[in-house]
Amino acid sequence: MSKLPSRALLWGKAPVTDPAEREALGALSGGVGIALNLLLFAAKLAAGILSGAVSVAADAFNNLTDAASSVVTLFGFRLAGQKADADHPFGHGRAEYLAGLMVSLLILLVGVELGETSVRRILSPEEIQLTPVGTAILLLSIPVKLGMARFNQILGRRTESTALAAAAADARADCWATGTVLLGLLVSRFTDLPLDGWIGLLVALFIFFSGLRSVRETLDPLLGKAPEPDEVRAIHAVILSHREVVGIHDLIIHDYGPGRRMLSVHAEVSADADLLEVHEVIDHIERELHRRFGIEAVIHIDPIQSGRPEVEALRRRTDELARAISPALTLHDFRVAAGSRRPTVRFDVTAPYGADGEAIRAALADKLEQEGWRAIITVDHGEIG
Repeated sequence: MSKLPSRALLWGKAPVTDPAEREALGALSGGVGIALNLLLFAAKLAAGILSGAVSVAADAFNNLTDAASSVVTLFGFRLAGQKADADHPFGHGRAEYLAGLMVSLLILLVGVELGETSVRRILSPEEIQLTPVGTAILLLSIPVKLGMARFNQILGRRTESTALAAAAADARADCWATGTVLLGLLVSRFTDLPLDGWIGLLVALFIFFSGLRSVRETLDPLLGKAPEPDEVRAIHAVILSHREVVGIHDLIIHDYGPGRRMLSVHAEVSADADLLEVHEVIDHIERELHRRFGIEAVIHIDPIQSGRPEVEALRRRTDELARAISPALTLHDFRVAAGSRRPTVRFDVTAPYGADGEAIRAALADKLEQEGWRAIITVDHGEIG
């Protein structure tokens, strides 16, 4: 069972990567969410029954769903905090992403259900009586939800959790929903306009689209979202700051959950370099990447024929031919085969996503063939830059 987090852990600024500490913060968020949302549900449901307002009852059940979402978040953090085992060698961190997705789907479900109820009220309007107690309940629920949104936002940033970010967004949406319900009921109270069903429908749509946004945000890491460009540039800078590394390519970041990321990359080094020295440098780079970015790195060494005028000249010419096909193409892992009866050049080309890799390979091979070279080309797809 998670312990209550300390004040320093709760209000610190640096990201929390320790599984036990993240689980403690997730448990705190889930516990607070369950307690406050159940309290708001009971109070709003009573106000909705007394007033006969479907929009107030809808807002109440929205809070009940939030309580269920907090339960899902709580168990998601608990599962994500489990250590790696034989069946799950990379841990259970993605369970947290699944928890965030379940929260988002619950938000969508609430939006649909409230929409149906509101449409029925629009077709069959009923008189409502908003009491002072009901008004006070709705008014007080807004600062409570604002506080919950801020609380989950802070914890979400500390833990880099999509589940808590979704909970914070949902709490902010609830503030707007409750405010809209209250405004509509006050207008109905002092006029004869039957706004209850329309306000309920507006709240339902607001909740539904909030759920759609949360689904997109929580699906991204599950589907393999591309890493942030700033982080990629920073990783490039760290690796290339070592003079033994001539260039890098095929950088991939695998996300197995918050604090559980792995990186693989190919590092080009001179084929004439001392292998033991290069190995020591690569080990140092892997440790540095872990220290600076909290990421486990595996670096593959690609030897290239650097410092040879004839190879450099051929590479420059090949680069010109590639850019004539498309300015977006880049070359890497370039080498000339030694001892071949026919001059042969081998290299990889990185092309933008969506480009026809086979057409690029054939066109470039044909151009090199015309200049007397047999080319063995591998086309990769990725971000260019």
